[in-house]
Amino acid sequence: MDGLVYVGGTFRPAADAAISVFDHGLLYGDGVFEGIRAYNGRVFKLERHVERLFDSAKAIRLEIPHTPAEVCDIVVEACRQNGIADGYLRVVVTRGAGDLGLDPRKCPRACLIVIARPTLSIYRAASAGIRIVTSTFRRNAPDTTSPSIKSLNYLNNVLARIEANDRGADEALMLDGHGYVAEATVDNFFIVTDHALMTPPTATNLKGVTRETVMALAATLGITVEEKPFTLFDVWTAREAFICGTAAEVVPVLSVDERVIGNGAIGPVTGRIVTAYHEIVRSQGRSILPAPPVGEVVAGDRV
Repeated sequence: MDGLVYVGGTFRPAADAAISVFDHGLLYGDGVFEGIRAYNGRVFKLERHVERLFDSAKAIRLEIPHTPAEVCDIVVEACRQNGIADGYLRVVVTRGAGDLGLDPRKCPRACLIVIARPTLSIYRAASAGIRIVTSTFRRNAPDTTSPSIKSLNYLNNVLARIEANDRGADEALMLDGHGYVAEATVDNFFIVTDHALMTPPTATNLKGVTRETVMALAATLGITVEEKPFTLFDVWTAREAFICGTAAEVVPVLSVDERVIGNGAIGPVTGRIVTAYHEIVRSQGRSILPAPPVGEVVAGDRV
């Protein structure tokens, strides 16, 4: 494990970066996070990701001990400290150290962690398309642990991914409590019908930043987008399908539950979306430069 990780108010060697065993993020999954990408020396949609981080924190009444601007600065500095022009960034806020027992009042101060990595591989040969199966685990209902909160409690998703692994698939598709399509374990889901690009409403899935980007790109390409509930029948009979997320980007889906989607190849709409997405992420975002010498440790902020 190499590189520098921001934790405890400073950058530390990854091997030495640690939190307390009494941190509520570890003990109870009590915290929130964001995954962010850097391309060509720019952090794509940094401010939007940090805005969503603060929305998630507000929803669970977690006070982040930094302003949004400070978090953005720390993320950019993490890229500089690790010499990253293209890579993946994980921003985590835990409830902080407390004690055994669920009461969050035992945790006087939240903990911010920023991890920077040059690569993150989610799927094998993603650009060629993936095979997914429907999970028997239903997505959490909005009145339980809301999927709109990007929390550290991902057990629901982990169980679905284990099921996909056991069945030899690349990913699992999750339904909501009423049997409508929700999302994949770590990505939003789209299908292409004979008249539109369609994606589920966000009540039972994450309000993905990549999802927002794809929908905006589709509009510029003259592709109609509909947000509406749909079922597995609609998926099995779709012309095309793809998943999208910050780490995965846009990944074509070739089959669902052993049903070939379309003609089993990457469809024209998906291909246009993939091309447009690759162009926009490599041309927009907050600049990482100028960077200080790699490895220089900067004590970052108020404590």
